[in-house]
Amino acid sequence: MVYLIARLILRPLFLLAFRPHVRGRENVPASGPFIIASNHLSFIDSMAIPLMSPRRVGYLAKSEYFTTPGFRGWLTKTLFTALGALPVERQTHRAAQEALDTAMTVLKAGGGFGVYPEGTRSKDGRLARGKTGVAWLALTAECPVVPVGITGTDRIQPIGARYWRPHRFSVTFGEPLTFPEHQGKAGNGRARREVTDRIMEAIADLTGQEKAGWGGPPKA
Repeated sequence: MVYLIARLILRPLFLLAFRPHVRGRENVPASGPFIIASNHLSFIDSMAIPLMSPRRVGYLAKSEYFTTPGFRGWLTKTLFTALGALPVERQTHRAAQEALDTAMTVLKAGGGFGVYPEGTRSKDGRLARGKTGVAWLALTAECPVVPVGITGTDRIQPIGARYWRPHRFSVTFGEPLTFPEHQGKAGNGRARREVTDRIMEAIADLTGQEKAGWGGPPKA
Protein backbone atom coordinates (compact mmCIF):
# COMPACT_ATOMS: atom_id res chain seq x y z
CA MET A 1 0.00 0.00 0.00
CA VAL A 2 2.82 2.43 0.87
CA TYR A 3 4.46 1.60 -2.47
CA LEU A 4 1.27 2.32 -4.43
CA ILE A 5 0.68 5.60 -2.64
CA ALA A 6 4.28 6.73 -3.16
CA ARG A 7 4.14 5.79 -6.83
CA LEU A 8 0.89 7.71 -7.30
CA ILE A 9 2.53 10.78 -5.78
CA LEU A 10 6.13 10.58 -6.98
CA ARG A 11 5.61 9.45 -10.57
CA PRO A 12 3.52 12.50 -11.57
CA LEU A 13 6.07 14.75 -9.85
CA PHE A 14 8.90 13.16 -11.82
CA LEU A 15 6.93 13.48 -15.05
CA LEU A 16 6.22 17.14 -14.35
CA ALA A 17 9.70 18.10 -13.13
CA PHE A 18 11.87 16.20 -15.62
CA ARG A 19 9.58 15.35 -18.57
CA PRO A 20 11.26 11.98 -19.13
CA HIS A 21 11.18 10.16 -22.43
CA VAL A 22 10.28 6.54 -21.70
CA ARG A 23 10.33 3.80 -24.31
CA GLY A 24 9.85 0.03 -24.31
CA ARG A 25 7.71 -0.36 -21.19
CA GLU A 26 6.00 -3.24 -22.97
CA ASN A 27 9.31 -5.16 -22.84
CA VAL A 28 9.02 -5.63 -19.07
CA PRO A 29 7.43 -9.07 -18.51
CA ALA A 30 3.84 -8.83 -17.31
CA SER A 31 4.36 -11.59 -14.75
CA GLY A 32 7.07 -13.72 -13.19
CA PRO A 33 10.59 -12.84 -12.04
CA PHE A 34 12.79 -10.54 -14.09
CA ILE A 35 16.04 -8.61 -13.76
CA ILE A 36 16.52 -4.99 -14.79
CA ALA A 37 20.16 -4.45 -15.85
CA SER A 38 21.03 -0.81 -16.45
CA ASN A 39 23.90 1.57 -16.90
CA HIS A 40 24.45 3.85 -13.92
CA LEU A 41 24.95 7.61 -14.15
CA SER A 42 23.43 9.15 -11.02
CA PHE A 43 22.09 8.47 -7.55
CA ILE A 44 18.55 9.09 -8.79
CA ASP A 45 18.71 6.22 -11.31
CA SER A 46 17.34 3.97 -8.55
CA MET A 47 14.32 6.27 -8.32
CA ALA A 48 13.86 7.05 -12.00
CA ILE A 49 13.85 3.47 -13.26
CA PRO A 50 11.38 2.04 -10.69
CA LEU A 51 9.04 4.99 -11.17
CA MET A 52 9.06 4.58 -14.95
CA SER A 53 8.79 0.78 -14.89
CA PRO A 54 5.30 -0.75 -15.31
CA ARG A 55 6.13 -3.24 -12.55
CA ARG A 56 7.76 -2.91 -9.15
CA VAL A 57 11.54 -3.16 -9.22
CA GLY A 58 13.59 -3.67 -6.06
CA TYR A 59 17.03 -2.10 -5.69
CA LEU A 60 19.63 -2.45 -2.96
CA ALA A 61 20.31 0.59 -0.80
CA LYS A 62 22.80 1.27 1.97
CA SER A 63 21.42 0.25 5.35
CA GLU A 64 22.24 3.73 6.66
CA TYR A 65 19.31 5.08 4.66
CA PHE A 66 17.01 3.03 6.89
CA THR A 67 18.63 3.74 10.27
CA THR A 68 19.45 7.47 10.26
CA PRO A 69 17.75 9.17 13.26
CA GLY A 70 15.55 12.25 13.21
CA PHE A 71 12.97 13.59 10.78
CA ARG A 72 15.33 13.48 7.82
CA GLY A 73 16.12 9.87 8.60
CA TRP A 74 12.43 9.03 8.83
CA LEU A 75 11.76 10.76 5.53
CA THR A 76 14.61 8.93 3.80
CA LYS A 77 13.53 5.58 5.19
CA THR A 78 9.93 6.17 4.14
CA LEU A 79 10.97 7.19 0.62
CA PHE A 80 13.29 4.24 0.06
CA THR A 81 10.82 1.76 1.54
CA ALA A 82 8.05 3.14 -0.65
CA LEU A 83 10.23 2.72 -3.75
CA GLY A 84 10.89 -0.92 -2.90
CA ALA A 85 14.53 -0.39 -1.89
CA LEU A 86 16.11 -3.19 0.13
CA PRO A 87 18.71 -2.46 2.86
CA VAL A 88 22.12 -4.10 2.65
CA GLU A 89 25.27 -3.79 4.76
CA ARG A 90 28.02 -2.78 2.35
CA GLN A 91 30.98 -2.75 4.71
CA THR A 92 30.91 -6.39 5.80
CA HIS A 93 33.08 -9.12 4.27
CA ARG A 94 29.92 -10.95 3.24
CA ALA A 95 28.29 -7.92 1.62
CA ALA A 96 28.47 -9.26 -1.95
CA GLN A 97 26.94 -12.61 -1.03
CA GLU A 98 24.26 -10.96 1.10
CA ALA A 99 23.35 -8.76 -1.86
CA LEU A 100 22.97 -11.79 -4.13
CA ASP A 101 20.94 -13.61 -1.48
CA THR A 102 18.59 -10.62 -1.17
CA ALA A 103 18.18 -10.46 -4.94
CA MET A 104 17.39 -14.18 -5.12
CA THR A 105 14.72 -13.81 -2.44
CA VAL A 106 12.94 -11.21 -4.59
CA LEU A 107 13.29 -13.24 -7.79
CA LYS A 108 12.12 -16.49 -6.20
CA ALA A 109 9.01 -14.63 -5.04
CA GLY A 110 8.30 -13.72 -8.67
CA GLY A 111 9.35 -10.07 -8.42
CA GLY A 112 11.64 -7.73 -10.31
CA PHE A 113 15.14 -6.81 -9.18
CA GLY A 114 17.38 -4.05 -10.53
CA VAL A 115 21.16 -4.22 -10.83
CA TYR A 116 23.95 -2.08 -12.23
CA PRO A 117 26.42 -4.58 -13.74
CA GLU A 118 29.17 -1.94 -13.83
CA GLY A 119 29.15 -1.98 -10.03
CA THR A 120 29.33 1.79 -9.59
CA ARG A 121 28.31 5.05 -11.22
CA SER A 122 30.20 6.15 -14.30
CA LYS A 123 32.45 9.10 -13.55
CA ASP A 124 33.12 10.02 -17.18
CA GLY A 125 29.97 8.94 -18.99
CA ARG A 126 31.55 5.84 -20.49
CA LEU A 127 30.19 2.30 -20.03
CA ALA A 128 32.47 0.00 -18.05
CA ARG A 129 32.62 -3.74 -18.62
CA GLY A 130 30.04 -5.52 -16.48
CA LYS A 131 30.76 -7.74 -13.51
CA THR A 132 29.33 -11.22 -13.71
CA GLY A 133 27.00 -11.16 -10.69
CA VAL A 134 24.12 -10.27 -13.01
CA ALA A 135 24.76 -13.42 -15.01
CA TRP A 136 24.86 -15.56 -11.87
CA LEU A 137 21.48 -14.16 -10.87
CA ALA A 138 19.93 -14.69 -14.29
CA LEU A 139 21.22 -18.24 -14.67
CA THR A 140 20.41 -19.24 -11.10
CA ALA A 141 16.90 -17.77 -11.11
CA GLU A 142 16.38 -18.81 -14.77
CA CYS A 143 14.62 -15.54 -15.49
CA PRO A 144 14.83 -12.95 -18.29
CA VAL A 145 17.05 -9.90 -18.13
CA VAL A 146 15.64 -6.61 -19.40
CA PRO A 147 18.52 -4.35 -20.51
CA VAL A 148 17.85 -0.69 -19.73
CA GLY A 149 19.56 2.40 -21.03
CA ILE A 150 19.22 5.61 -19.02
CA THR A 151 20.56 9.00 -20.12
CA GLY A 152 20.40 12.52 -18.73
CA THR A 153 20.23 11.71 -15.01
CA ASP A 154 23.86 12.73 -14.61
CA ARG A 155 22.76 16.24 -15.56
CA ILE A 156 20.07 16.22 -12.88
CA GLN A 157 22.43 15.23 -10.08
CA PRO A 158 26.09 15.06 -11.06
CA ILE A 159 28.42 13.11 -8.79
CA GLY A 160 29.12 15.23 -5.72
CA ALA A 161 26.12 17.53 -6.18
CA ARG A 162 23.78 17.84 -3.20
CA TYR A 163 20.75 19.17 -5.06
CA TRP A 164 18.84 18.21 -8.17
CA ARG A 165 18.79 20.37 -11.27
CA PRO A 166 15.98 20.47 -13.84
CA HIS A 167 16.88 18.41 -16.89
CA ARG A 168 15.15 15.85 -19.06
CA PHE A 169 16.15 12.21 -18.89
CA SER A 170 15.39 9.14 -20.97
CA VAL A 171 14.76 5.53 -19.99
CA THR A 172 14.64 2.79 -22.61
CA PHE A 173 13.59 -0.74 -21.69
CA GLY A 174 15.13 -3.15 -24.19
CA GLU A 175 13.84 -6.51 -25.31
CA PRO A 176 14.19 -9.24 -22.65
CA LEU A 177 17.23 -11.49 -22.93
CA THR A 178 17.20 -15.19 -22.10
CA PHE A 179 20.10 -17.64 -22.12
CA PRO A 180 18.82 -21.20 -22.69
CA GLU A 181 22.19 -22.28 -24.07
CA HIS A 182 23.74 -21.60 -20.66
CA GLN A 183 21.01 -23.14 -18.52
CA GLY A 184 22.46 -24.80 -15.43
CA LYS A 185 25.84 -23.09 -15.90
CA ALA A 186 25.69 -20.43 -13.17
CA GLY A 187 28.87 -21.90 -11.70
CA ASN A 188 30.75 -21.73 -15.00
CA GLY A 189 32.93 -18.64 -15.26
CA ARG A 190 33.06 -18.64 -19.05
CA ALA A 191 29.27 -18.89 -19.29
CA ARG A 192 28.82 -16.03 -16.82
CA ARG A 193 31.24 -13.89 -18.77
CA GLU A 194 29.47 -14.54 -22.07
CA VAL A 195 26.06 -13.77 -20.57
CA THR A 196 27.32 -10.59 -18.91
CA ASP A 197 28.97 -9.33 -22.09
CA ARG A 198 25.78 -9.95 -24.03
CA ILE A 199 23.80 -7.94 -21.49
CA MET A 200 26.32 -5.09 -21.58
CA GLU A 201 26.28 -5.03 -25.38
CA ALA A 202 22.51 -4.63 -25.26
CA ILE A 203 22.85 -1.75 -22.77
CA ALA A 204 25.50 -0.11 -24.97
CA ASP A 205 23.16 -0.33 -27.96
CA LEU A 206 20.46 1.48 -25.97
CA THR A 207 22.66 4.28 -24.63
CA GLY A 208 25.27 4.77 -27.35
CA GLN A 209 27.92 5.14 -24.63
CA GLU A 210 31.60 4.71 -25.36
CA LYS A 211 32.96 1.51 -23.82
CA ALA A 212 35.69 1.68 -21.19
CA GLY A 213 37.95 -1.21 -20.22
CA TRP A 214 36.23 -3.86 -22.29
CA GLY A 215 39.49 -5.02 -23.81
CA GLY A 216 41.13 -5.93 -20.50
CA PRO A 217 41.03 -9.18 -18.53
CA PRO A 218 37.57 -10.42 -17.51
CA LYS A 219 36.17 -9.03 -14.26
CA ALA A 220 34.54 -11.32 -11.71
